Amino acid sequence: MHGTITLNTSLFFQPLQLGSVTLSNRIVMAPLTRMRAGAGNAPTERNALYYAQRSSAGLIIAEGTAVSQQGQGYPNAPGIYTAEQVAGWRKATDAVHEQGGRIFLQLAHNGRNSHSSFMPDGGAPFAPSPIPPSLPGFTRDAQKVPIEIPRELTAPEIREIVVSFATAARNAIDAGFDGVELQAANSHLIDQFLEDGANQRTDRYGGSVKNRMRFLVEIVEAVSAVTGSQRVSVRLSPFGQYGGIRDSNPMRLFTSVVREMSTYNLAYLHLIEGRGSEIGLADELHADALDNARIFRPEYEGNLISAAAYTPETGHQAIEARYADAIAFGRLFIANPDLVSRIEKGLTLNAYDRSTFYGGDEHGYTDYPIANPSSPREKG
Repeated sequence: MHGTITLNTSLFFQPLQLGSVTLSNRIVMAPLTRMRAGAGNAPTERNALYYAQRSSAGLIIAEGTAVSQQGQGYPNAPGIYTAEQVAGWRKATDAVHEQGGRIFLQLAHNGRNSHSSFMPDGGAPFAPSPIPPSLPGFTRDAQKVPIEIPRELTAPEIREIVVSFATAARNAIDAGFDGVELQAANSHLIDQFLEDGANQRTDRYGGSVKNRMRFLVEIVEAVSAVTGSQRVSVRLSPFGQYGGIRDSNPMRLFTSVVREMSTYNLAYLHLIEGRGSEIGLADELHADALDNARIFRPEYEGNLISAAAYTPETGHQAIEARYADAIAFGRLFIANPDLVSRIEKGLTLNAYDRSTFYGGDEHGYTDYPIANPSSPREKG
């Protein structure tokens, strides 16, 4: 169990305006892959309960959700490209809103990190260049297999994917989400285009930093045209190493990306700290990693959310130092549905069980103890 919280948490409980949404507090639930969607990759009542239990967060960022069948990459991970998936997500957004919460959906495409078993035609997964990740391969039915070499996307296919993000954003709004977050971090497809270790194209989507940013910029503009820019946000992982992602000059790259995103009047920019870029896989931290929030705060004019390996104490310190406007917690929200109340009241935190993070049933999902009796509980 984590120790009792004794710090001054006043800054966490100041309201925050994120675009068109007002948050009641600055404790954000990070997007967390849990692989518990139902048939057809559609969310179920269990998923709705999971999010409703955590609706006291100032903002919930729902798990990475595929914008298309080709964008899938994890067994039992949700999508937002069919009517059934939209209806399933509506159960979750209704449940969160009934509790007074706010919720964004993270839109994602796995790119090279996927497997041919997820592809409608059984072909190789897509990527900016035919360079495989340093990750194990997993099939649609969760079998571990050798990684595949991805197929290089053509320019027309890239434009189709941009459209799929805009369509997914429209579906997300139809499903009741307050906004969307674009997953441009953690070696997903947008990140693969950004970083030259994965992108070795020679056309207008490769080479210079401006060209490698083009895919992200086109998606931001297409999605903003659907939802309005103040309901759009972007997640980045500067200096992250997940899946073997790398860039020859990450400082130059991400300074340029952050400055570019600053021009779009987004709801917020979400930065993953390099020290915890692989925190979903292990608890070891990259202690010598650069402090992304501190580095990039001066480059971004707008709200900044910082995530990865924060404790309530260090998160509060980041807000106090004005490196971030809000802090996203992942593992702590998994184990503490009522994390906001526990921080506010100085209560002991539940310990998380890593073995239940990915896939499974309600165990390690909706059955963590809730100290606040007014929070939604699983009925039994």
